[in-house]
Amino acid sequence: MAMLCRLREVPRHLLVCEKSNFGHDKSRHRHLVETHYHNYRVSFLIPECGILSKELKDLVMDSGPYYFVKDLPLHELIAHEFINTFVKKGACYALTYNTNIDEDNTVALLPNGKLILSLDKDTYEETGLQGRPSQYSGRKTMKFIVSIDLMDLSSKLDSKKYKRISWAFKEKKPLKFDFLLAWHQTGAEGSMMMSYFSNYRIREHQPEIALSTVTDLQCPVLQSGELGGKPEAACSARELFEWLGAVFSNAELNNEPDNFISTYCCPQPSTVVAKAYLCTITGFILPEKIRLLLEQLRYFDEPKLAPWVTLSVQGFADSPVSWRENEHGFRKGGEHLYNFVVFSNQDYWLQLAVGANDDCPP
Repeated sequence: MAMLCRLREVPRHLLVCEKSNFGHDKSRHRHLVETHYHNYRVSFLIPECGILSKELKDLVMDSGPYYFVKDLPLHELIAHEFINTFVKKGACYALTYNTNIDEDNTVALLPNGKLILSLDKDTYEETGLQGRPSQYSGRKTMKFIVSIDLMDLSSKLDSKKYKRISWAFKEKKPLKFDFLLAWHQTGAEGSMMMSYFSNYRIREHQPEIALSTVTDLQCPVLQSGELGGKPEAACSARELFEWLGAVFSNAELNNEPDNFISTYCCPQPSTVVAKAYLCTITGFILPEKIRLLLEQLRYFDEPKLAPWVTLSVQGFADSPVSWRENEHGFRKGGEHLYNFVVFSNQDYWLQLAVGANDDCPP
């Protein structure tokens, strides 16, 4: 009976909302974007807009590339040549694909050169590597986290530590994964990664882009200084967050009595905009690309009637980390995401949300 009650429990979620201004010295908008490493979907909504500016559209179309490598041995990511070519000369990102964080071994490479492994108990013991129990293991530890600093490792190729890790990945417990890979370095050729992994099955991908114009959209009324909302004058950040989820899901917002799918409606007070532009980018999207999008959306001179714009970013549900090196789990929901609401006076709201197996957002 107790088990049945637990299954009926609503998954725990955490939403943090804060207000700031892009011009403030202590504004942390750039840091939050740059340390949320593994992103699979980016969406922005611009009210009172029917067509994108050339600058913004060019940024959207330049969101890639990224690469999919099949059955890549893990030891390739600690190879001296790989570290020197990609890790030390830019921001390199990698994430295992089609692995479940709560059940499978998963791996992530961060742009600071940290290789994060989330290993099941048997694999962890077989590798003989030093790590720590997952903080979400419960009473019986079934998952372990191993962090390897590739920058430090590459400077000590003759050390016992490097030889032990290399032996573990090559001989003791050879591990192979399907990986998503991306590399950011100004002026570098994207084809370098294709040629480097030419001995493996590698494919280049571009993110999928969906552009649409929504007509007669009922939007919440917002005031930049009223994060918590104001009765009969402005909606709150939480109400906007829920409304955005419905808009991005293409849910009906009219609360018709015969609609058995959704009874949700726009929070009040609201206003109807003739047109709103919605863009969704899906793939393996780097923080560097998202930062440029945010910078462009900060100055939405056209359309001049837009009261605000939003930029929403969702992380991979089965990534071993959320922000920075914060451990991430799935359990009943693997969400870790953030949303910017940008106002014309350069104020912004920042909303950060995580699920059951996550620390409080940074």
